[in-house]
Amino acid sequence: MLVNDANEKGAGAFGRGEAGNGPIIPKSANEALRPEKVPQPPRRSRKAKSQVVIFLNFVMTVVVCLTVAAAATVYYAMTAYEAEGPLTANKNFIVRNGAGIQEIAGSLERNGVVSDGRVFRFMSEAYLDDDTLKAGEYEIKAGASMQEVMQLLKSGKSILYSVSLPEGLTVKQMFNKLRSDPVLEGELTTELPAEGTLRPDTYKFSRGTKRAEIVAQMAAAQKALVDQIWERRNPDLPISSRDEFVTLASIVEKETGIADERSRVASVFINRLEKNMRLQSDPTIIYGIFGGDGKPADRPILRSDLDKQTPYNTYLIKGLPPTPIANPGRAALEAVANPSRTSDLYFVADGTGGHVFAATLDEHNNNVRRWRKLEAEKAAAGAAKTTEPAPVQE
Repeated sequence: MLVNDANEKGAGAFGRGEAGNGPIIPKSANEALRPEKVPQPPRRSRKAKSQVVIFLNFVMTVVVCLTVAAAATVYYAMTAYEAEGPLTANKNFIVRNGAGIQEIAGSLERNGVVSDGRVFRFMSEAYLDDDTLKAGEYEIKAGASMQEVMQLLKSGKSILYSVSLPEGLTVKQMFNKLRSDPVLEGELTTELPAEGTLRPDTYKFSRGTKRAEIVAQMAAAQKALVDQIWERRNPDLPISSRDEFVTLASIVEKETGIADERSRVASVFINRLEKNMRLQSDPTIIYGIFGGDGKPADRPILRSDLDKQTPYNTYLIKGLPPTPIANPGRAALEAVANPSRTSDLYFVADGTGGHVFAATLDEHNNNVRRWRKLEAEKAAAGAAKTTEPAPVQE
């Protein structure tokens, strides 16, 4: 085969002329195996070689990566924040006074209420803005999401407990009930408030409430109640001050617990005050002897008690005792402010839990004899019952 000399010198591309479009010109074996010359890449411009451009490109790359990572993190946090929580049963959770969101978030995670304390803190801070999570004890529902937990702690709707302080208790007895409550906190003062200044009621509170806070509520509530009812009193009452008003209401409170009787019992004492008669109220004797501790349940009133000299013995003193003998409730206060209009001067137990009233001493003595007869019959029936022989067992 003939070989073109010019082709041997590399004058043209393999098989063709220099223009690449001529007739096919064969190459020698050596030349065909020789690698063709690769074209050089284009030179980078001076602008592209600038360190500033390189740095800006790096910064842009970092920004893009961070933005993508941040978006992914936020998406994950939002999804986790709204997802069902890990609790499988309702759980009580306590937020202590002064606890910050970091402490609360960590405690929630440790107690298994939320799956990730960091997510709870990050997302809650975004939602709360200027609001806070409130102290208290909360019932977290099973499966509650982090968002639902945050909303509950933000609302302050904590578990409420209650302490009931019935009408007719003394201040000392009320303090004893408050001290024995296992949920309330803090100590009470050794100096007791004045008798009659605390309102009997049922008070609701959350865990962490101080006993002194309940006392303050009771005092404020009683003052407001007494002022309100005192302003609506019968102007003809033989009572000159709020203190006397509360004192008489406390006697009515201790004399009867039957709602329908209170205004009539109040009328008896009002009529006696108007006639300058002694009140002769057994509860005042008890207070004079036992004070705020109250009479033991198994201790009867003895005949000798009627003769004991105390400032509260209304069998011996005229008018009202120096202070209330208990804390009266609304019904007793209203009964004294607007008592029934009667001529009654006496009352005695009727043997059924209520009282029978009388306008004259003779009528009253008949009622007393009737009551004593009922008591004797009741005692005899009780004694007979205890002495009955036991049934024979076959």
